[in-house]
Amino acid sequence: MKKKIWLLVLMSQTLGIHGAYAQEYHHKHKLHDSTNSLTPHLQSNIALIVDEQTQQVIYDKHAELVAPIASITKLMTAMVILDANLPMDEVVSVATDDQDTLKGTHSRLRVGMTFTRAQMLNMALMASENRAASALARSYPGGMAAAIAAMNAKAQQLGMTSTKFFDPTGLNSDNVSTAQDLVKMVSAAHAYPLIHQYTTTASVSVDGLRGRELRFHNTNPLVKNASWNIGVSKTGYISEAGRCLVMEATINERPVIIVLLDSWGKRTRIGDANRIKRWMENYDLTGRVVRSS
Repeated sequence: MKKKIWLLVLMSQTLGIHGAYAQEYHHKHKLHDSTNSLTPHLQSNIALIVDEQTQQVIYDKHAELVAPIASITKLMTAMVILDANLPMDEVVSVATDDQDTLKGTHSRLRVGMTFTRAQMLNMALMASENRAASALARSYPGGMAAAIAAMNAKAQQLGMTSTKFFDPTGLNSDNVSTAQDLVKMVSAAHAYPLIHQYTTTASVSVDGLRGRELRFHNTNPLVKNASWNIGVSKTGYISEAGRCLVMEATINERPVIIVLLDSWGKRTRIGDANRIKRWMENYDLTGRVVRSS
């Protein structure tokens, strides 16, 4: 009888400890609760928010994972093209080599069309035009191989140690990075006035064949939203990467860099960005670092 009583006492104490531990665990791991004010409920599998001025990490979800980055690549393509100080009014032609034989993506830029380098850069950044990005890289001194080498050298220069580039468009799934590295790339891209201008332009028109107007729209609808103050924007998608979005934006008078990778819903990356904005506007984030597992 005494043994039974002693066992009951031990069991009740153990349950009490486990209950207290469960409460503490729940308190520390409420990160996926959409009602929790401490963190936005993000759907992207990889996410990172960093204060641009202090480099403070505000939110971290698998930011160290290496993943394909799709057309986020084009920010690096743009930087090396601009670093080369090539004439922006020089004509660049679309060639057969610029056609996508890897994914078979569609383009309204036909082989033989010519545009200025500035127009090509605008279409590559704003509308994520793959043939424009490829043509720009071919126009780089030394050609495509030299452009890709310059992209990788720039990545190393920026401290992007987990980043590799194999093509200038992002169609190659071997173009990989981490959210941590992409914060560095977006921050560097923000220093280029043309990248700011072209990535935040809502739409642009160019003359196509026989003078027919071709109108291109920004792949990020948030640039048309007056409530957003965006300094750099770039989307990306291939099946291996999911839907991606990187932005430099000022939210609640705080410049931040947002990286969202591997999001599968068509609208999820935009929804995540809006959730981040509401969260930062409604809660005091001073001194907080939030990590999601």
